[in-house]
Amino acid sequence: MFNIEEFKKIKEEALKNHIPIIMDDTLDVIKEILKKENPKRILEIGTAVGYSAICFARYSSNSIIDTIELDEERAKEAINNVKKIGFSDRINIMIGDAVEILPNLKSEYDIIFIDAAKSKYSIFLKEGIRLIKGKGIILADNVLYKGYVMSDYNKHKQRTAVRHLREYIKEITENPNFETEILEVGDGLSVTRVISK
Repeated sequence: MFNIEEFKKIKEEALKNHIPIIMDDTLDVIKEILKKENPKRILEIGTAVGYSAICFARYSSNSIIDTIELDEERAKEAINNVKKIGFSDRINIMIGDAVEILPNLKSEYDIIFIDAAKSKYSIFLKEGIRLIKGKGIILADNVLYKGYVMSDYNKHKQRTAVRHLREYIKEITENPNFETEILEVGDGLSVTRVISK
């Protein structure tokens, strides 16, 4: 039985502590994708406190979610949150650097959700293509990055992240094996269907 009260608490705590979690309008789009695709297996890169993984499990009742988190403290919090909600049997949390973990994964995934270090989105995409099941979907959050990615933004502080995200967008929109939409929800969500590898 899904524990709605615990779910609300997890969201409130994350917002209070300024932990980045998936935005409501982004989640609405993903909810529709989950309903339509009915995925059996989802891979998430960037767990944080487990909020989005819990949402995926909630809105795609047949799925198993594998999720990777670099920060050990956050991963422990996520494990605890998943347990409180009652999804420990469906959400597997891996602790460590996704760059090192991804090459060792053997499962095939219907949906992959990227929401981690912006500078590594292209690396995650490369592994994602290997792990995605035929005509699966790769989602990436925050691809418009406060609007900087599509503007002439060039300030030093965020320049590297912006450059890497621009490269990522170029890869997913110009590759003839992909069908990609960039949606202006939340902080930008890219939806890429892998037509062929």
